[in-house]
Amino acid sequence: MRVGRTVLALAMTAAALSFWPASGDAQDDPFPASPFPVGAAAKPETRVAFTEGPAWHPSHNVFFTDIANNRIMRLDRTGALHTYRTPSGRANGLLFDHDLRMIACEGGGEGGNRRLTRTESDGSVTVLTDRFEGKRYNSPNDVAIDADGNLYFTDPRYGPRDDIEQRDADGRDIEGVYRIDAKSGEVTRVITHEVERPNGVAVSKDGRYLFVADNVNDGPNDGVNGARKLWRFSFAADGTLDPESGKILFNWGTDRGPDGMTLGPDGRLFVAAGFNVPNLPAETSDRYKAGIYVIHPDTGKLEAFLPVLADMITNCTIGGPEGKTLYITAGHKLWSVPLK
Repeated sequence: MRVGRTVLALAMTAAALSFWPASGDAQDDPFPASPFPVGAAAKPETRVAFTEGPAWHPSHNVFFTDIANNRIMRLDRTGALHTYRTPSGRANGLLFDHDLRMIACEGGGEGGNRRLTRTESDGSVTVLTDRFEGKRYNSPNDVAIDADGNLYFTDPRYGPRDDIEQRDADGRDIEGVYRIDAKSGEVTRVITHEVERPNGVAVSKDGRYLFVADNVNDGPNDGVNGARKLWRFSFAADGTLDPESGKILFNWGTDRGPDGMTLGPDGRLFVAAGFNVPNLPAETSDRYKAGIYVIHPDTGKLEAFLPVLADMITNCTIGGPEGKTLYITAGHKLWSVPLK
């Protein structure tokens, strides 16, 4: 369908840019106070059922997933919305690798394939992995890529847990993070229990760190008092991840925690998190409202906040012709906001 820009402008619910109070001397901070222009607000680009996994392609197309309708969507440069693939295997997180091939986390649930796939240049689909040590994944959620093309993906389980196959020797459910080697295709588990329920994931631009969102909102005890944290793990000199190096950069407490994330040009983290209306009993909305949290990758300092007046906010990516547009999936919509 065609999405009229004028109609969108009239229909949008704008959220004015605000800043979170933060301590510290700004002169000691190498980053500017905010990556957003003064007065910038998120505006909706299109509407579907449940948006996730935005990914920018240099052909000036934005791809994202509509999980509830089991499809991958494409918004072209004119604002026209197209169905790129259906069924999608309940695709969730997306990215384009260094050869501009689409990597898709195909999740769980009805119609879900529980695997990671790559769409080749000729349109064929290659299954990168659908099992680890002979057992099916829980529900691949989000994926990141490093400079060498190695992939890192998260495998949480939201919803029913009766068909989980990934368990440790003691029978404990494993909601892990995995690495796919760019050369050999070998899959290794790099995080087992160090993160309670991994969701969004990113690799620092210098290759030193892996960032993982930890977001529990259901499951045992209905998710009450579950983790809602942003973790940072260090890579060793040989490229292996040290699972014992975990540092909590930010903690959302009892409010809705981090979902997807992306890295800004200067290395700061843009994290989708928060709720405007509480989701009780699991998640409150006392302090951290729905929006994009701009977080320093070293100190964990919250440097800026862009509110989005929609629940649920799920993910974000940076794109646009000059790489100065932040695309956000939230509240059944794909949103955009300019960057400096």
